[in-house]
Amino acid sequence: MNRTLSTFRKNHTTFSRTKTGVMTAMTLSLAMAAGSAQALTLTLYTAGPGSLAKKLAAGYEKQTGVKVDVFQATTGKVMARLDAEQANPRADVLISASWDTATDLEKRGWLLEYQSPNAEQVPAQFKTPYYVAQGISALGIVWNTKSGTTEPKDWGDLAKPEFKDKVTTPDPSLSGASLDLLIGLQNAHAQQAWKLFEDLKANGMIIAGPNAQALTPVLQGAKAAVFGAVDYVSYASVQDGESVKVIFPSSGTVIAPRPMMILKSSQQQKEAKAFIDYALSPEGQKLVADAWLMPARTDIDAKRPLFKSLKLLPEASQASASRKEVLERFAKLFGQQ
Repeated sequence: MNRTLSTFRKNHTTFSRTKTGVMTAMTLSLAMAAGSAQALTLTLYTAGPGSLAKKLAAGYEKQTGVKVDVFQATTGKVMARLDAEQANPRADVLISASWDTATDLEKRGWLLEYQSPNAEQVPAQFKTPYYVAQGISALGIVWNTKSGTTEPKDWGDLAKPEFKDKVTTPDPSLSGASLDLLIGLQNAHAQQAWKLFEDLKANGMIIAGPNAQALTPVLQGAKAAVFGAVDYVSYASVQDGESVKVIFPSSGTVIAPRPMMILKSSQQQKEAKAFIDYALSPEGQKLVADAWLMPARTDIDAKRPLFKSLKLLPEASQASASRKEVLERFAKLFGQQ
């Protein structure tokens, strides 16, 4: 009897230890799986278009199984959020609407060097070792064809009396592309560019907020034209049947390559590289084209005019005024300081 009881106790102790070991192993496995699932989430900050970011995120997730958290806002708000989170960075991938933001972040040492194999068909001017264009937009005049005004051909036409109090422009402090246009005009025309801005101000042009807010009153017919509209938003409106026309001024305009980059602080660098690869794949670039942007790759068809068909203003040079100087002078002219 005592031997039987002793054997039972020994077996019970062995079983308990085994059961505890199994449970501990299962707990550790579940914890590791949960941690792995949590790790495989990519955070994307983008200056838009928001619908394109969501489609790229969905396509990437379908291909890789990695979820993407998307934060979409204006260039100014995205950069402000990055600065605010400097002590505890969250973004893995950033897509900006202004090439200069990428240049600035590279100078700060914030970017991870990566050259995607899918960037082979991207022209050299739209890629560096640290960032590459997702797509390209251009700046132009968007004119309401039912406004009762004469179709404008150049920037200066919007300062004519018939456009008195009928013109909007995006806020260059919120739109990196809008600021690029101001700098491009100054590079081309020096003080004459500021004479144009003064004439536009005297003619009642208003700064209407981000790009979409500048376009809305023109779509509604309350205003006749946008000075410096980002073209892809307006092309989508034309497709939707709106009475607007995208016009590229005869004296020249600027293009705005939209750089993609990986933050050096990213904890998901492998997944971030795979996202860049997907955005530059034929599938990803087709999504870019469907959003009315120029694809970064030259072997993907576009739905709109390409930059080679546009007259372009001079690019920034060592003699160019700084972005800060131009922004402050423009804000002062329009009473924003």
